Amino acid sequence: MASNNKYSHPVQILQALENQCRANARGLPQQEEVRDEWSGIGFRVGDLNLAAPLGQAIEILTLPELSRVPGAKHWVKGIANIRGNLLPVMDLKHYLLGQQTSVRKKSRVLVMKRGQLFSGLLVDEVLGMRNFLAENRRVTPADTHADVKPYIEHIYKQYNQQWLVFSMHKLAESPLFMQVAS
Repeated sequence: MASNNKYSHPVQILQALENQCRANARGLPQQEEVRDEWSGIGFRVGDLNLAAPLGQAIEILTLPELSRVPGAKHWVKGIANIRGNLLPVMDLKHYLLGQQTSVRKKSRVLVMKRGQLFSGLLVDEVLGMRNFLAENRRVTPADTHADVKPYIEHIYKQYNQQWLVFSMHKLAESPLFMQVAS
């Protein structure tokens, strides 16, 4: 019986199959360069694009119903009951820039907890999670508003925009922020 097979031994068949697989195999994917990134929660206060480090804002709320706090500073919006916890809500724009926030549909409250301090910060808008390449990190410019500068760690430049990295921890540790009584 004549065989049409050009291989006379099973080992030759396996070697031919291996050679064919190697010839047609794609190469392994090239390892891409891993770039160092920083992530934070983006938000807007007036014309400022700010980003807080992840973990500093523990919750984002729509503005809850508030009760006024008699004798409090002008930037204290009031106090809210959030799931049985009393949450003082501060107008961050009023505190930093002296301009009251006009509450709109996009306005949100960023909730922070630092030690015993549990507080909400009213902001104009939350812009979601933001990722920045470490290579785009810059020092805080000299023309940063004087009342904002103590809370800024550094900035990132992205798509021709400047994002100030806002430290809620520095805010919580500020004696001026802690003095809410008029």
